[in-house]
Amino acid sequence: MTNGVVTRFAPSPTGFLHIGGARTALFNWLYSRGRGGRMLLRIEDTDRERSTPEAVEAIIEGLKWMGLDADGEPVSQFENAARHREVAEELLAKGQAYKCYASQEELAEMRERAKAEKRAPRYDGRWRDRDPSEAPEGVDPVIRLKAPLDGETVVDDKVQGRVVFNNKELDDFVLLRSDGSPTYMLAVVVDDHDMGVTHIIRGDDHLTNGARQTLIYKALGWDVPVMAHIPLIHGPDGAKLSKRHGALGIEAYRAMGFLPVALRNYLVRLGWAHGDDELMSTEDMIAWFDVGDINKGAARFDFKKLEALNGWWIRQSGDAELADMLMVERDHLPNGEILKRKPDEETRALLLAAMPGLKERAKTLVELTDSTTYLFAQRPLPMEEKAEAILNDGGRETVRDLLPRLEAAGEWSVEALEAEVRAFAEEKDMKLGKAAQPLRAALTGRSTSPGVFDVLAVLGREESLARLKDQSAG
Repeated sequence: MTNGVVTRFAPSPTGFLHIGGARTALFNWLYSRGRGGRMLLRIEDTDRERSTPEAVEAIIEGLKWMGLDADGEPVSQFENAARHREVAEELLAKGQAYKCYASQEELAEMRERAKAEKRAPRYDGRWRDRDPSEAPEGVDPVIRLKAPLDGETVVDDKVQGRVVFNNKELDDFVLLRSDGSPTYMLAVVVDDHDMGVTHIIRGDDHLTNGARQTLIYKALGWDVPVMAHIPLIHGPDGAKLSKRHGALGIEAYRAMGFLPVALRNYLVRLGWAHGDDELMSTEDMIAWFDVGDINKGAARFDFKKLEALNGWWIRQSGDAELADMLMVERDHLPNGEILKRKPDEETRALLLAAMPGLKERAKTLVELTDSTTYLFAQRPLPMEEKAEAILNDGGRETVRDLLPRLEAAGEWSVEALEAEVRAFAEEKDMKLGKAAQPLRAALTGRSTSPGVFDVLAVLGREESLARLKDQSAG
């Protein structure tokens, strides 16, 4: 049972789901979920040259990965074209629209005159009240809305407030092109009405469209949905978001190793806030979110903040949850091949055992995957330059001296192994780190890793001793 709130996300399938679109989808999803309503998905695929099935699939897949599944099947705007034409004819019959036979040359002349007079180009209404019998032969007309010539159109916007448009500036815009295809302006209104949309939440670049669409609603005698036009996202420098700032498709963020929960948390805070709360669960967002609290000013995208937030969510995630996530995401990560070197069952078991030590340092799943390298490395291990330097600087002797003690260890656990190495360090009058560092280099091929005793425990007795022997003999 719903209280009737219906939102919609209506992307054009001319590319992937980009980050701004994902935030719009999130706002629509949160608003509907918080009120027991529904969010519908409409694919605005009327641009047949640029719309592709692959892009449609990418949008649906992106929403699914983000955890923003729409309710019901996606609606294709293109497939509704007959219904759009029917409504245009209805407006024509009611005297709310008219056929315009102005040629391309005439329209170009109007634009040039407006340019010369330094005003916005608009259609001059020359066919508004002419008798159809005057129509030139062999010319297919467009159908234009008979917009009010005076007065104002008001959009009571939930974000922008009361926005007033002078009707003279809105002009008699086209509803149906000469080839019978509907314009975006008409198609959106008809689809939103037929889908039962009650709230339109979209970018503020559509604010003027909101006024024009209000005129169509009124001409048809339909209820105008509640509108909320949200500011666009800008880069850290205040310029419009571009690829260099992070205006990438959701699949790029997936490949960079961001978690859906972290992306949702970050995106909801771009232009909206709940007090000083920075870290929010999805349940919190659903309970707290309201379009009336969205800022009017553009939000600034900050990659470093997103990374920090993602690291926090990685640390909050359960070990089994992260192990499973890495197994699922490995096909989407640039270094996912690391996780395919052993049978799946063995890989998952190693990840699960190592995860407590791994997840503390990683800001992304790419970093997390990179830190698992030592688990799946083949002997003899490739050595990073710093690790090689540690071993060459007396480290091999330390490993060689430690080997007999570790081989004799009765219990292969973090505590027992730490006690052995600590006792060795005290005997040799060296700091624990000085003994542990060569072990780390020999066991992982790197100078940084999770705690060295965790590494020994996760690798197990046999593999650990074999790796240490490889390096002590070097």
